[in-house]
This record gives sequence, structure tokens and C-alpha cells, in this order.
Amino acid sequence: MRRIPALSLLALALAACSPAPSDPPAPATSAVAGAEDASQRLNAWFDTKYEQYLQMSPMQLTFLGRKDHNDRLDDMSEAALRQRVDWLQASVREMESQFDRAQLDPAAQLSWDLWKRQYEEARDSLPWAAHGYPFNQMGGAHATVPTFLINFHKVEDERDYLAYVSRLAAVPVMFDQLLARATASAATGIRPPKFALQGVIDQSRKVIAGAPFDAGADSALWADAQAKADALVKDGKLDPARADALKVQARAALLESVQPAYARVIAFAEGQLPQALDNPAGVGTTHPDGAAFYTHQLRDHTSTAMTAEQIHALGLAEVARLRAELARVQQQLGIEGSLDDFFRQVQADPKRLYPNTDAGRQAYIDDATARIDNIKQHLPAYFGLLPKADLVVRRVEAFREQDGAAQHYYPGTPDGSRPGIYYAHLSDMASMPKTELEVIAYHEGLPGHHMQISIAQELTGVPQFRTQYRTTAYSEGWGLYSEWLAKEMPGTYEDPYSEYGRLMSEMWRAIRLVVDTGLHAKGWTEQQAVDYFRANSSVPDAAIRSEIQRYLVMPGQATAYKVGMIRIQELRRKAEAQLGERFDIRGFHDAVLGGGALPLDLLEQRVDGWIETQRAG
Repeated sequence: MRRIPALSLLALALAACSPAPSDPPAPATSAVAGAEDASQRLNAWFDTKYEQYLQMSPMQLTFLGRKDHNDRLDDMSEAALRQRVDWLQASVREMESQFDRAQLDPAAQLSWDLWKRQYEEARDSLPWAAHGYPFNQMGGAHATVPTFLINFHKVEDERDYLAYVSRLAAVPVMFDQLLARATASAATGIRPPKFALQGVIDQSRKVIAGAPFDAGADSALWADAQAKADALVKDGKLDPARADALKVQARAALLESVQPAYARVIAFAEGQLPQALDNPAGVGTTHPDGAAFYTHQLRDHTSTAMTAEQIHALGLAEVARLRAELARVQQQLGIEGSLDDFFRQVQADPKRLYPNTDAGRQAYIDDATARIDNIKQHLPAYFGLLPKADLVVRRVEAFREQDGAAQHYYPGTPDGSRPGIYYAHLSDMASMPKTELEVIAYHEGLPGHHMQISIAQELTGVPQFRTQYRTTAYSEGWGLYSEWLAKEMPGTYEDPYSEYGRLMSEMWRAIRLVVDTGLHAKGWTEQQAVDYFRANSSVPDAAIRSEIQRYLVMPGQATAYKVGMIRIQELRRKAEAQLGERFDIRGFHDAVLGGGALPLDLLEQRVDGWIETQRAG
């Protein structure tokens, strides 16, 4: 969920039913011919620079389906972080010395602004590097590395397998780099809450549970290492004896490198537990310079200048509005009593739950897939740009699955050869009610993250770095807008309880505005936040607790959803008002998606340009 300027952990793709809308063209004059030449040269420069930047991240290259440096993991040291920021700074200086922004066409000017913005964001984040938590219950190398190796490191020949083994052997270096940073932060009083450390311990133990680490069933990594070798034998690319020899190497790397690295992570987390906080408040209370850090986090995640007070007030207003809409659903269903009574009745209704069995989990996957398949049929009426990569629904791997944790999306490859994946946490089916199945599928899948991320990847006419750029308010704002947009499509939210789920999902995000700012700017404790959440929703208790704990370790991130959604809705209303009968929903959505992810101010600039071109006919 953490955004890395230019190098995101998401791969993106596009298939267009109609050409992607470019940024607004300038009038056809001789001066513009010069602008086009300068813009083409700048775009070529961007691609050269972005390729240099990509070479700094072997893991991002793998996410993109490439095999450059696929025997390495990323350098996660603080020195490497600073070197990347220095490199970005030098690139901006070079851009400004070699090109004149005023001589560029509007599309290239937008790319110029975004390239400079990504540097500014990285620069402004650098002073706060020690304030993050390299290991927490939501993520960190202890969870992402196994997921990465199992799902994204492609093994098509012996060389790929040897690279896989090399990456296993490189795990200690990466973990030790992150442990060094976490230890330095702890020395200043910055450490995750107790629940986060307990989550790291639990997840890490699960990774190294089972063979070859102990006498249990095969661990996830060992099962994967064997399966990859066996697949090469099946495809006729290895003989069985050589495959067995490669398995021996992988087993040795697991025992000699991976297991000790995880043991050090566990030891670090256990060592921090005595000083970690129970029922913690947010960073404004617990971190040195925490208020300034949180101000930075809000600006970084929302791409606005909204203050904590403004976001808190917006949240309170949205909670009140959504309570009124939920009351109307209550009336529609003929359920008497207060709104709180309605919430309790829905939460207590056993019919809203899938069985907590393997059959119930498969039913959830099947039903989510069916809702996504329905959306696929109607996409051409709402979008000119359509994703090339397919979308599948899967259960989160056992070693990182958590009761009540938020669902999430991993993208496919740019060429569509690997599908996007909507991952669901299904260990506790009481946290996955039927009322919320549709809305989550629309957010994580279609027309949500899969639509937006896939389209960005194969954009043509823009520099490659723009296809990979991510910003939270845009990406998550689009996901939440998609939940609302799906209501306009046939065959959605037909059951009032599904509409209840949609409203409750939006309420969830409105509560985030209140709770995130409450925790980090107003000194609320974890329990105060849980109590507010419970009073305004029927979200299961396990999910509420998981959510609050997420906000505590990712300050500011949760505010981006509603801020981004509201801005996209405002831009749509603006376009509808100014264009009247000329407004085309397909064109508007292509304008929003067709430039890749953008900070909200640059997105507004792009949409305004689209409105002007529509006015001009």
C-alpha cells in the first residue's frame, strides 16, 4: 500500500476499444510543430531515465514481467534510499537544464510536472524515513518476500531456478538492512505498537513452519521450490536428476539463509515487545515530531493541503449523511427501531454469513467471480479503454492470511500474460459477510483497481514512468468511486442488503477520516477509535480491530479514499454541468484513467483540458 514514486509495486495494462485520450492537444501551428519535436525528445529522455531508475529495483523489474537482475533482491538500506533521492534530484536538474517547459505541448508539460513532483515527494519524505515501521502486521519484507517469490518470480528454465535460489540466499541481507533501520528508529522511541510486533512474530513463524524447517508438512516456500523444479521436468526442460540437485540447493538456501533471517526478525520483535504500547494512540502522541510527521503523511497520501481538522470535519459530515441514507434502507426493509438496532440486527443475522468451511470459502470466491463477470459485460457502455489482463479471485496465502484483514489487489503483467489477482482473506468467514461481497469485488476488481491499474500499464503516447506512477488519493479514490459507479450498471446491488453493504462500505471510509485524524492528531487511543467505529457501523468486530490497527501503523493512508472519491465526483459534476448534452461518460472515464495515476491537482488539470476539447467540438 505504500507508494514509491515512479517505482510502484503494481504492474499495469491496457486494451483499448477506442484510442486513449491524450492530454489536450495544442492548436496546429508551426510553433506547435516545434513543441511536438521538443516534447518527443523529452519523452525519449524520460524513457531513458526511467529505465535507469528501474535498474535500481530488481524486484520491480520482476513485477513488470522482466528478468533483468532476477537473481537479486532490492537494496533496502538507508544509504540506497538516499542515493535514489539524489538520483531523482540530479535528473530534475538535468531536465530543467536541457528542456524548456514553455516550449512543450500540454501532454509533455504534464509529464514534466509529474516527474518533478515524484522527486519532490521523495525529497520531502526523506526526513521522515525513520518514522515508518519496516516490519508490521500489515506488511514488510517478512511477508512480501515469500509472496513475491511464490507468485511473481517466474521459472521457465534452469537459469531462472538458479536465480530463485540466489534470491533465497539474499534474504538475510535485505532483512538485516531493514532490521538496522528498525533498530535505529527504536533507539529514538519509534517502534510499532505491541499488536504489530505480535503480528510480525506470528507471520514470520508461519513462513518457517513445516519442512524443511521442522517435521511438519511442507512450508509454503519449500512447496513452491519443489513445484517450480517439477514443472521444469514436466515441460521437458530438466531431467529428474538435475531437478533433484536444484531442489537440494533450494533446500540449503532455505535452511542456511531464510530460516536464520526470519529468526533475527522474530528476535527483534520479541525484544521490542516489553517497551511496545498496548492500546496506543497515534503518531502525533507517540513519535518525536509526530504532529509534523502526520501533516506530511496527510499531504503525501491525499495530494492536497487539507489539514487534519478539515479532514476530521469532512469525516463527521459524511458519517452523518451516510447514516441518513442507511436509515432510508432500513425503512425500505421495514425494520423497526433505531439505526443502531438496525446495525445490530444485520450483524447478528446468520443468513448474511458464508459457512466457515472450505465449501463456504469456495462459495465466496465463486460469488465474487460471478459479480465481476457481470460487470465485464457492461464495461463498454461506460469506458472506451478496457483492460487487457484478465482478473481472478484467490484466497490469500496461509502464511500471511489474517482474520478480518482488508482485501487487496495484485496486478497482472503489462502484456496481460499474468492476470490481475483480487486477494480475499477467508480464514474467518464471519468477517466476510454476503452484504459486502459485491462492493468489495467492485472496488478491488472491476470497475475498480483492476480497471485503473491495468489501463495505466499499456498507455501509449505517454512516457513509461507515467504508467507506473502511483498516488494513494487517485488510486484509492478511484476504487471507492467505482463502488458508487457500479450502482449505475445493470445487475448490481439488486438486493437491498447489497445496497446496505455499499453504503456501509462508504461509511467505513467516512469513519476512516474521523478515526485516522482522531488517532494521529487528537490523541485518541486504539480503543476510542474502535468504539467510534462500532457506534457507526455494523462492520464485524474482528474487521474493526484489524482496521484500527492498520491505521495506527499506516498514518494518513486511510484518509485518501474518501478525499480522492469526492474529488473525482466533483470533477464529474463539473464536466456534466459545463458540457450538458455533450457530456459522455465513456469520455470522462477515459480522461480520468487515460493519463495514468496523477496527484489530484494534476488530475483536475487533465480533466479541465478534456472539457475544453469537448467544448471545442
